Amino acid sequence: MGALDKSLRVLVAIMIALLYYLNVVSGTLAYILMAVAIILLITSFINFCPLYTIFGINTCKRK
Repeated sequence: MGALDKSLRVLVAIMIALLYYLNVVSGTLAYILMAVAIILLITSFINFCPLYTIFGINTCKRK
């Protein structure tokens, strides 16, 4: 996973968390978005995305 990909994942997760914190989203949608945010954070911290493996995507410049 490339640096830009990791940065975008963290940024999107922070934006989702802010939407939840500011009560812009609530209910079931909030829980679904927070689960997505957690998944994005975990995949960016461990540098691995299972969907990238399935679809054969590689965003890392070194190989």
